[in-house]
Amino acid sequence: MKKLLITGFQPFGGETVNPALELVKKLAGKTINGYEVIAREIPVVRYEALDVVRAALSEVQPDAVIIVGQAGGRPDITVERIGINVDDFRIPDNKGNQPIDEPVAADGPIAYWATLPIKKMVRNMKDAGIPASVSNSAGTYVCNHLLYGVLHLLAKEGKAHIPAGFVHIPYLPAQMSVRAGLESQYPTMSVHTLVQGFTAMIEALD
Repeated sequence: MKKLLITGFQPFGGETVNPALELVKKLAGKTINGYEVIAREIPVVRYEALDVVRAALSEVQPDAVIIVGQAGGRPDITVERIGINVDDFRIPDNKGNQPIDEPVAADGPIAYWATLPIKKMVRNMKDAGIPASVSNSAGTYVCNHLLYGVLHLLAKEGKAHIPAGFVHIPYLPAQMSVRAGLESQYPTMSVHTLVQGFTAMIEALD
């Protein structure tokens, strides 16, 4: 059976929950489209995030990799097209790192295209009635750091053929229930809907 490594970040930025982590916990151990789904929790810390995924890649030897992160304010599931070689953190990570205009990898190219079938994934989710789109920016925080870092690592190790990429997801309803004012009006998506969306997404993998 093929193996899918899926990762979810820990809470950050003052949040007590991260929808990415809650989602991957629900997917862990499932078999979807012939893939055994293997989940890992990732720290929101520069360099440490990639270290954890590097170890998981060595252990699991996956046939595909999907990294998942929270994008508060986005209304749908967004599959990222590109990772860029810059760390420019608008807020500190969970250990206080806040690089400005620094490379993810000094020896790396400007950018890498994600190697997941992004258009097919989005189409599958839309066909399943789940709001989804392609995104052309993963930002410049730890999400992009990990997207670029994983693609760079796979390229350096001669494993660029492994489909890999990043997916951003909206807030959970519970995250908005504790807020007041305009912030409580950010779009949300339930874990149940997210699981449906990711099931359709994984079915797009060969």
